Order: sequence, then C-alpha cells, then structure tokens
Amino acid sequence: MNRIIIFLGLAFLTTLSVRGEVFAKKKVVEPIATDSLTLLIEAGDSCMKQSNTFEALQYFQQAYAHCDSSLTRIKLADCYYKRGNYYQTANLLKNVPGGQFTHEALRQLAFSYQKQNDIDSYLFWAGQLVAHYPMDGEMIAGLTVGYARKDQAWKGVSYGEGYFKEDSTNILVNRALADAYFMDRKFDKSAAMYERLLQQGDSTFNTLYSAGMCYSQLDSLELAYEHLRNALFLSQMQHANCAYRLGVVCVDTHRLDEGIGYLDLATELLKPDTTVMKAITLAKGEAYYLSFHHAKAVEAWKEHLKYNPNSIATYYNIANATYYYLPDNKQAKSYFEKFLELARKEETPNAQLKEMMEKAETLLKKSKVR
Repeated sequence: MNRIIIFLGLAFLTTLSVRGEVFAKKKVVEPIATDSLTLLIEAGDSCMKQSNTFEALQYFQQAYAHCDSSLTRIKLADCYYKRGNYYQTANLLKNVPGGQFTHEALRQLAFSYQKQNDIDSYLFWAGQLVAHYPMDGEMIAGLTVGYARKDQAWKGVSYGEGYFKEDSTNILVNRALADAYFMDRKFDKSAAMYERLLQQGDSTFNTLYSAGMCYSQLDSLELAYEHLRNALFLSQMQHANCAYRLGVVCVDTHRLDEGIGYLDLATELLKPDTTVMKAITLAKGEAYYLSFHHAKAVEAWKEHLKYNPNSIATYYNIANATYYYLPDNKQAKSYFEKFLELARKEETPNAQLKEMMEKAETLLKKSKVR
C-alpha cells in the first residue's frame, strides 16, 4: 500500500507545470522518503539515457531540492552541462568534496570554466584532475596549451613532456606540445613534433602551417616553402597570413614571380570589408571630433573617403574642421570646393544640404580660404 502511495505522489510531482529550467516549489509537509529520492534519481537517469535532458532536469531539480548531496549535485550538474548551462554546472560542482568527485564530474567542472573563458579556474581544476588521472590526454593537452598562452610555456611543456614519456602517440597531446614549444620559441623541438604529427597522419592546416613557420624561424627555407605551400593549398588559397609568409619565403629563395603572386593574393585577402570600414572610419571621425581631437578626426574622415568617395557630408566635415580648428586654409578651400561639386549634382537637395551649401559658398568668398 505504501509503495502505491509513493508512486502516486511521484506521478503528481512530475505533472507540475514547468517552464524552462525553473519549477514551482511546493511546500513539503513531510520529509521525502529515501525511496522517493531514489525514484526521482532513477527517473532522471532514465531520461538521460534517452537524451531527454528537459524532463531529466525536472527530476534532478526535485531530488536536489529535497537533498543537497554530492550525488544530487553531480546528477543535476551533468544535466546542466549537457544543456550548455556552464555557470550552473560550475556552481554546483565546485563545492563537491574532493573525495566524492567522479572523473566525469571533474572534467565537466574544468571545462565549464573553460567555456566561460575563466582560464585561471580552468587551469586550477584541470590541474586537480590530472593529479588524480595523469593519463587523461585531453586534459593534459588543455593544460599544456593553456599555460603556454598565459606566458608560462615552461609549465605547459612540463605537463606535455611528462605525458609524452608514457605515451608518444596521443595526437591531442603532441599537437599541444608542438604549439607550446612554438610559443616558447623552441622552434627546433616544435618542428620535430610537427613532423611527428605529420607522420601520424595529422596533416591538418595548422600542423602544416605551424611547421612551415618553425622552419622559417630556423632558416630551413626549402622545408618552410614545402610546408607553407601545402598549407595554403589545403586552405584553398584562402589564408592570408599563410599566403604572405609563403610569398616572403619565395622571395628569399629567389622564386620571385611565384612570390609576387602569393603576396598579391595576400593583399587581396587582407583587404578589409568595405561596408565595415565605412562604418568604422565614419564613427572614429565623429568620436575624434566630439572629443576635440580635430586633426585625428580629419584623418579618420579622409580614411572614410577611401571606402566611400562620394560621401558629400564627409567632404564638408573635413573642410569645416580644417577651416575652424586647423591652420590649413588651402585644404579647407579644396574640400569645400569638392563638397560643392558633389552637392550641386543632387537633384533634390534637402533643407540641411542647402544650408551647408550656402555656408560653404560664404566661407569660400572670404579671403581666409582663398
């Protein structure tokens, strides 16, 4: 009879209205039975096996609300992690006692901080993990690169090399170690590790490009040429920096025509988006002008004209700023004249443009800008 009552109670709980990841907490008159807690966890586990994290979350939330334990924290955190809620995952797991962590829970805690760009916390918890699981290659690789990017390459290298002594075939660790050597400017070791990766079949763009860069630093220009060329072809001729580096190597090895071709390609690829540059240069000009940096404002507006040569207002702004704030009457006259030339082509000028034209004509008549 008691078993039937427990199941009926569970069925009632699971029919509560739930929106998102928030559920209404009912006042609990009696403490929940241990069997009921077990049933909630089992129901959540069953949903997780079916990748139904939405319903699993409801069961685990109820279980955690009634019993804050390492088990309910880990179950709920696992569900949050698989739903991309890394903030909640970290908040739950960081207070789990050390001896009660599972390997997977520790990984989720470390990666939750990484996904939130909290690198210091990521490195701390990743370090805690490898202290207990030293052959977790993915975490070793993360530590190796993470410390290198924080200008502590020596520490990252120590993790990578320690693992490499036990297992020299893990591509994730070998990539990380090669990158760490490169960032630590140990180009000979870095190049050797990239060659190992290529022998392992890891002929990705990054491996080829980085190997070529290493050989460039070592003045092994033929090897640099070979690897950079293969990398550029793998990128379908779309990587600007690779094209530039390859062009330089070609010039240095007297492949002049080929080098010029790659440098021209790099120039085309590096050209910024015209639409974006129009907006950026216009905004910079306004910002400089409003902050009373008039010379810088003029330079920004001139840059804007490279991307938007028919901007009538920009010619007026340059002329106006030059006339009132910069001692360059000749330039003011030139830009007022260009402004009027374009403005007079407007078939239906609005009131503001007409006012600007009148002002420009008046100023041009004054000797100051002749």
